[in-house]
Amino acid sequence: MENRKDQKPDIQKEAVWILKSLLGAYVVTGILLLLLALFVYKLNLEEKQVTVAVMAIYLVSTFVGGFMIGKWNRVQKFLWGMIVGAGYFILLLLVSFGIYHSLKNGGVNVVTAMFLCLGGGLLGGMLA
Repeated sequence: MENRKDQKPDIQKEAVWILKSLLGAYVVTGILLLLLALFVYKLNLEEKQVTVAVMAIYLVSTFVGGFMIGKWNRVQKFLWGMIVGAGYFILLLLVSFGIYHSLKNGGVNVVTAMFLCLGGGLLGGMLA
């Protein structure tokens, strides 16, 4: 019989993988935002183009996070991907509130960002 004292509880493993997936998603976000900043500087992009690019970055980043956790957990991958997408969105919202102390662009953009984050994580988890 195995010694259970040497093994971490499953909740700790799951929390670690969620954090690793979120970290991966935010690393991708940082890289893509740096590239976007370069494109804005070199190509003088308009505000609408930048907004679409930022939304695409949310989608790609949460897809990567969902894919990472989907590779780790072979059961209910879509649910785990959605959890990572929700975590990404919540952290994004907390940072926005910390900086602006309000919803800067109104509720519609927040809801759109939420669905993009949840959907990106879900899709990444499903395709893992």
